[in-house]
Amino acid sequence: MDKNIRLMVADDHVIMREGLKQIFSLDDRLVVVAEAGNGTQVMEGLRVEQVDLLLLDMSMPGVCGEDLVTRIHLQYPKLPILILTMYSEPQIARRVLKCGALGYITKDNDPETLLAAIHRVARGQRFIDHILAEQIVFAECTQVGEALHARLTAREMQIMLMLARGEGVNHIAEALKISNKTVSTHKSRLMDKMMFTTNADIVKYAISHRLIT
Repeated sequence: MDKNIRLMVADDHVIMREGLKQIFSLDDRLVVVAEAGNGTQVMEGLRVEQVDLLLLDMSMPGVCGEDLVTRIHLQYPKLPILILTMYSEPQIARRVLKCGALGYITKDNDPETLLAAIHRVARGQRFIDHILAEQIVFAECTQVGEALHARLTAREMQIMLMLARGEGVNHIAEALKISNKTVSTHKSRLMDKMMFTTNADIVKYAISHRLIT
């Protein structure tokens, strides 16, 4: 019989982690040995626990997204990382896979697909659901006409949407548990990439591209 798969579940929502553990309890081979709610806890957990697969949310307080995947992959190059996220944008999936993740799956998939993804990635094989994979292929073929926000990292996108909803730098920093300076740096970078000059530009763009309602 194959050995158990020791999982770390990293998501900043406790209810999400509890729900995942309920799903995993249906599979005798899956054992959750560690949990994390932010990037710091992920790195601490990896230092003390032997983990066969990291199930990682893209958007958590502190270091997250591509930055966190890159850091983990550098320190633990053989650790399979499966991204479980709400982001279905092909450009984000493409970038995080290039950073070292082996798999990418969105939270709107059914439990059976998630379990299959975990087993596949734990064997060292890549996994991405076919709809998103198709979008990535077509996105690579049509990059000349891609939207400007395709240039943004997951964190920059997150902060842009929060700014578009009228949230200030202080509130964003508190919500994401990062410093005001870090938020301002991300804001400056996204403003440059998007060629914005004012917050009004952010709002107009987000509404026109239906990124917010």
